[in-house]
Amino acid sequence: MTEHYDALETRTPEAREAALFVALREQIEHAKVEAPYFRRILRDVNPRAITSRDKLADLPVTRKSGLIRLQRDNPPFGGLAAVPAHRMVNLFQSPGPIYEPKGAAVDYWRFARAMFAAGLRRGDIVHNTFSYHLTPAGHMVESGAHAIGCAVIPAGIGNTDLQAQIIADLKPNAYVGTPSFLKILIDKARELGLSSASIKKSLVSGEALPPALRAQLKAFGISTVQCYATAELGLIAYETAAEDGLVVDEGAIVELVEPGGSKPVLSGEIGEVVVTVFAREYPLIRFATGDLSAVLAGPSPCGRTNMRLRGWLGRADQSTKVRGMFVHPSQIMAVIGRHPEIKKGRLIVTQSNGRDQMTLHCETEAVGAVSTDAVAASLQALCKMRGEVILAPLGGLANDGKLIDDQRKLV
Repeated sequence: MTEHYDALETRTPEAREAALFVALREQIEHAKVEAPYFRRILRDVNPRAITSRDKLADLPVTRKSGLIRLQRDNPPFGGLAAVPAHRMVNLFQSPGPIYEPKGAAVDYWRFARAMFAAGLRRGDIVHNTFSYHLTPAGHMVESGAHAIGCAVIPAGIGNTDLQAQIIADLKPNAYVGTPSFLKILIDKARELGLSSASIKKSLVSGEALPPALRAQLKAFGISTVQCYATAELGLIAYETAAEDGLVVDEGAIVELVEPGGSKPVLSGEIGEVVVTVFAREYPLIRFATGDLSAVLAGPSPCGRTNMRLRGWLGRADQSTKVRGMFVHPSQIMAVIGRHPEIKKGRLIVTQSNGRDQMTLHCETEAVGAVSTDAVAASLQALCKMRGEVILAPLGGLANDGKLIDDQRKLV
């Protein structure tokens, strides 16, 4: 059985770079013709002159944090799409709101490569717990699994009793979702006297994978690796059985730049992840994710020769990911705006027993006059997740402009 998805993973770095930049020049030319936004920001760029990373670094960066405004001003995709919405296969909405399209290509988000590295093979049954509701995560997994030849249980999130029963009855041998939810399902199955022992391998994403949780899953007989992807870009990088950094996907050019800037950082330094992909319908060029990472020196011990990232090392802005979903400062401002009696707010994100928790701390002049249930309902409606609400008198929060305080440990 082969250890690699295809021969692209083991080609020489020189051959990879040459092929990527041929494709890049074609993609820039395509984007300038078909996507109004790129036609504008790349109007003075000669695609044939972009022959190296140094030349690529001269192009402007488009930040994910700016998509909400771009899409509001030029709906639905801010002019970044190269085909009209009715020619897309699916249209999604992620928190923000940010709208993302899916094009017609098989395995559009290139997820099969990460799933193969996690040990998934034709004939496997995948229990997919990423959401299928409006956001693309569930579909990203499903398209990759089908490209390999796996059957998929579209479980989504929640309904843990039912999911434990399904696992006991259908006996999937693979899991994809957040690592904390896998632990929750295992615990629920034990509580109900059901078996989850069929699950032997897992690909996790959407939140940190602490070493202690990976060790717990290993003790249950489950090998676990992680991947890094976004709704706009698809797969960016993925872990292999070597568990030594995340290997960059073959369908992407990844740069690390000064946070908030566009100039590449020195090798090994922490920088903001900037990605270029080759989807024809949504030709994202130098798209800044807002995530921080760093490059690991040398090739992976698994034999793959592409660049490796250290993994997620934080955010360049205040946005953060909770239970696999982004929460943006603008959403917290919107929650506060629904309740005029709240003068200031701060969302604090913590983790307990491997489970992410959100607590919105609110300053108010009259603590007794504010309904925490009403504020919690607004938080759930706007962030699509439940959270606790704690009230504080005026002056109870630090005056530092921070709307989101992520207090989770990254390792």
